[in-house]
Amino acid sequence: MRYLHSLLAVLLLAPVMALAATAPVTHDFTLDNGLRVLVREDHRAPVAVMQLWYKVGSYDEAPGQTGLAHVLEHMMFRGTENLAPGEYSKLVSRFGGEDNAFTSYDYTTYFAKFEVSRLPLMLELEADRMMNLTISDEDFVRERNVVMEERRQRTDDNPNALAWERFAALTRPGSGYASPVIGWREELAQLQPQQARDWYDTWYVPGNATLVIVGDVTRDTVEPLVKRYFGKVPAGTDPVRLKPRLAAPPGERHVTLEVPVQVPNVYIAYNVPTIATHPDDFYALSMLSGVLDGGYAARIESSLVRGSGLVTGASAGYDGLGRGDGLFTLSATPAPGVTLEELEAALEAELDRLRNEPPGAGEMKRVRAGVLSSRVFGMDSLFGQAMELGQLVTLGTDWQEADRFAEALNRVKPADVQRVAREWLVPQRRTVAYVVPPAADASNDASNNASNNASRKGDAQ
Repeated sequence: MRYLHSLLAVLLLAPVMALAATAPVTHDFTLDNGLRVLVREDHRAPVAVMQLWYKVGSYDEAPGQTGLAHVLEHMMFRGTENLAPGEYSKLVSRFGGEDNAFTSYDYTTYFAKFEVSRLPLMLELEADRMMNLTISDEDFVRERNVVMEERRQRTDDNPNALAWERFAALTRPGSGYASPVIGWREELAQLQPQQARDWYDTWYVPGNATLVIVGDVTRDTVEPLVKRYFGKVPAGTDPVRLKPRLAAPPGERHVTLEVPVQVPNVYIAYNVPTIATHPDDFYALSMLSGVLDGGYAARIESSLVRGSGLVTGASAGYDGLGRGDGLFTLSATPAPGVTLEELEAALEAELDRLRNEPPGAGEMKRVRAGVLSSRVFGMDSLFGQAMELGQLVTLGTDWQEADRFAEALNRVKPADVQRVAREWLVPQRRTVAYVVPPAADASNDASNNASNNASRKGDAQ
């Protein structure tokens, strides 16, 4: 069995070492108007991915304007001075491509996948909406209502999503991370068209964006096209954006959230650094996450799910790709008869094990192989490569950090994992939530259970 594990590690690490030895060719240049361009060559097929990353997300919204970044994302598909509403996506589709966009706390990204000969068209379309977007009052109200309906379906009518949203609001108080990306419903309803126009004028300028193109391209073919279409976009004024920072420990928080869930849950989160604030700790925390929840042999699965029988399901994760505070989270659902207090204690006991004793060499090898192999498989996709480049640059990190990923992860020692557990997973950085059904539902459930038990006893007699 030991031989099998060693062989598996070698097989998983082989593509990683090959990737490190043959780093893909990536070009980095900036236009006169401030637009940064990254071009990565991948000549396996005559296709390409284009992503335009704006350094703005819901984190940057003013108080009372939550959801504005996401509504503006919708408006980017509603037409320009040259294109009617919806015509952008129709053109992309007509020539065999796909397009979409996403908004996060830290960035807003627009992307297209296409046959590489269509690159001039894709650049022309994207440059057009960077420069010529139109926002009519009627279209804004229509898209604002679409977003509100999206929120209703995904969050308001989904008890688990609603519970997590309320929990997340407590984890990073006083920052843009305390509000959901989609926005609070009451604030969404009050957004006005002029706010979207001001947001577009402020943030959607070349100097606040990075264009990433990955595929069957070269710099010689891409650079003249980018200059042709994006070079005529006025530079504008680059917005001032706060530098990433790790907030001071907010103090321990422990709450009970009553939400119409079917089963209770425990959520635990710790405020921890990100790759933008503490790069070395980012890798150690990534390894810590894998030790706890990195497959069938990970500690949560082996000790809690299969071992103790205290939980029916549990997970751990680290969100370290952000500008400021990251989160290290754990969640679990108790087995029948297990209290939430017992479940919280069991999760904390697993963390205490890591605080008191570093993981073993075998654990580190397994986790490292799993993390690295997952990244290699992700990089097999053109979209995954573009995502990595764009995300790192937009978060203020050198994109070449991607080429150093394997090396940095290999430098993490068991003592580093223990250190970050001791340093960052501490009470003053912890938020705990007990997610339970509303009191009326719980009492009804208890009455029904008592009645059912009485009936069963009567049948037995």
